[in-house]
Amino acid sequence: MSDRLASDAAEVTSHRARLARSGGTRLPCLRIPEETALSAGEEIRLVLDGDQRHATVTSDAKGLLVRGAYDDRKRMREAGTAGGDAENRLVEWAREHDREPGDAVELDEVDPGYVYGLRVPGERAVYTVTKRPDTGLQDIADSLCDDN
Repeated sequence: MSDRLASDAAEVTSHRARLARSGGTRLPCLRIPEETALSAGEEIRLVLDGDQRHATVTSDAKGLLVRGAYDDRKRMREAGTAGGDAENRLVEWAREHDREPGDAVELDEVDPGYVYGLRVPGERAVYTVTKRPDTGLQDIADSLCDDN
């Protein structure tokens, strides 16, 4: 069973974040505010317009960031490799909402360390909160993906 939470619910913590440039490209990435419960290397769910996407938290000299959000974990992992051609849904979201590097966005902690939502400041979002995967089952799934 899943619950639904609005971005203005007491259980949701919102942080002002910014889009930034991803490395030498002109593509937007998400700069993660310091006060979030995240660290580099974590995999999170990032909700963009109601759709849960998969993202990896990375870091650079300025702090934590998310360079892309993808349809599933396999595409997320392939995106970091040469030849990975998965659609970066974060870039799509930024274009659809006329957001560019330097622009402010709201990052909502729906389930800290697991589910985050991204929205344009002043807009309201409703998130579907799903149960975290069983770690034992997730470890089995990860080992199967690593074998291929």
